[in-house]
Amino acid sequence: MDWQEIVSRALSREVRAVSRLISIVEDRRAGFEDVYAAIYPRTGRAHVIGITGPPGSGKSTLVDKIAAEYRSRGKTVGIVAVDPTSPFTGGALLGDRLRMQRHSLDNGVFIRSMGTRGHLGGLSRATSGVVDVLDAAGYDYVVIETVGVGQSEVEIASLADTVALVQVPGLGDDIQVIKAGVMEIGDVFVVNKKDRPGVERVVAEIRMSLDLAGKYSGHHGPATAMAAATATATATATATATAAIAANAWHPPILQTMAESGEGVAEVCEACDAHMRCLVTDNALVERRFQRARSETMKIASDLIWRGLADDARTLGAAEGLAWKVARREIDPYAAGRDLRELVVS
Repeated sequence: MDWQEIVSRALSREVRAVSRLISIVEDRRAGFEDVYAAIYPRTGRAHVIGITGPPGSGKSTLVDKIAAEYRSRGKTVGIVAVDPTSPFTGGALLGDRLRMQRHSLDNGVFIRSMGTRGHLGGLSRATSGVVDVLDAAGYDYVVIETVGVGQSEVEIASLADTVALVQVPGLGDDIQVIKAGVMEIGDVFVVNKKDRPGVERVVAEIRMSLDLAGKYSGHHGPATAMAAATATATATATATATAAIAANAWHPPILQTMAESGEGVAEVCEACDAHMRCLVTDNALVERRFQRARSETMKIASDLIWRGLADDARTLGAAEGLAWKVARREIDPYAAGRDLRELVVS
């Protein structure tokens, strides 16, 4: 089967073709750029939702239940589950799929697990391409589950339309929750395992963190109508979202869930959908996707440049010579970098 036929079948959401197309893009096999050019005009239709948070917060279970909720509404869902890769063996457990086995026979749900392969930021280098394949294949929602993150793994914000940040009581030093970084990227906050002691404290700390970050002054502009909300019922979440849209601003809701039982998951889906409507209403979706396109273009250009350098024996030799000079303290790294740049552009 040639790649044109694979693309044609994948665009009809034939599961095996989608899987093969993802492998071509993920592994950058021969001709993958032609494949990308063929599918890219079909992208931009899916609502891309990022689910991120610390290890043990229940992200995989939440993603599983979110998929089930959207399927109950007749929507199709593509899932990209990113697992950490061992720095020693290069392998990844890819265990997130174990929690989503009930979807294995559902043609309306596609699950792809992938390792980070040493890439930092909470995602894999190929995650963006996989998302585009699922988007082009016609899935209504593409849900990305990041690896368990800390305070600096915020790459998901440049890829997802909506970011849901999952927190859970009892994970350690409570003051960590108010630190800058990952807290600043959330559009929806989910406090999972709400039956645990300390859940109200986590909610209060998230609210304090958002106040300190100025998030309640409006994620997409000055706020005029909505106060922070801790929503535990669909009616509250819907009213919060309606107010946000009316005010042409978005204030991240703080939702409490029990992902294991599914309690509160419908509210999370409602909030994600409401955030997308808000993005469309104030034209922020165009800006978000422009920022993603710019970031992706710069990354690809950088990769191509460095791959070209790696294939050039003269440049490699010069780089090694400069590296030895830096190691012997004969020149500093910035001087070496400038010298290498001059060699490349000359």
